[in-house]
Amino acid sequence: MQQLINLIEELKKSDIKNTINQRMSEFESVPRNFNALFHELAFCILTAGTSAELGIKTINHLGDKLYYGTLDEIQKKLKEVYRFHTIRAGYLCEARESFKKINLDSKNVREELIENIKGLGMKEASHFLRNIGFKDYAIVDFHIVDILVKHGLIESPKNKSLTVKRYLEIENILRELADKLKMSLGELDLYLWYAETGKVLK
Repeated sequence: MQQLINLIEELKKSDIKNTINQRMSEFESVPRNFNALFHELAFCILTAGTSAELGIKTINHLGDKLYYGTLDEIQKKLKEVYRFHTIRAGYLCEARESFKKINLDSKNVREELIENIKGLGMKEASHFLRNIGFKDYAIVDFHIVDILVKHGLIESPKNKSLTVKRYLEIENILRELADKLKMSLGELDLYLWYAETGKVLK
């Protein structure tokens, strides 16, 4: 763990710290209105199994159809830029209604999101919460898994799909790392993602 701590401590001394601080501020400043929050939720639904870059491109391509389009309209727009256009169009339409039932102040908000919104698992729900200003959830994607494996903090998983139990185990390892670095899980994720990919996205 110390080697990874040293790596991130070095990054904190570099210019990337300003970029990460700015991104964290953007997450915290997302307005608490339906359209702004649903925009972030839809991004996380669309990013699942693809990439953040494609999620950003697709959400921008949808425009207002995201909020007001019919299932058919959303599907047609998705098909122009996105591979999983049929199933994800359905997820987005259902989520427009089911998201209204979510209490973001709930202590079990991540579990509520997973239970009520199709297309969200542990990673996607955590990603959404981080992107609207919640700092205490880890986004355990394959980039994070890879860097933890490289530094001997976990064993390489036998498959890419993590059980909830294994996800929480890895989250606890990341929380220990974050505590040692005196930063939040949300902030740590950006540093680890940058260390592994050279990018700071969302």
